[in-house]
Amino acid sequence: MQIWINGKQNDFESDSMKIADLVSILNLTGKRIAIEQNGEIVPRSSYAETQLNNGDKLEIVGAVGGG
Repeated sequence: MQIWINGKQNDFESDSMKIADLVSILNLTGKRIAIEQNGEIVPRSSYAETQLNNGDKLEIVGAVGGG
């Protein structure tokens, strides 16, 4: 499966992945992130059931603290 993440093509062996699986693969579990799938924000509460499809375009951003 090919998924574009932040403008870069990534290839994954699995043909069936949820966003929660991808978060785990990318070692982002527990991080303060936001994910957009094909132009739509995916609520964190939906990561476990949101299916990824070949060719999806994701934007993943992390929260940065500061003052």
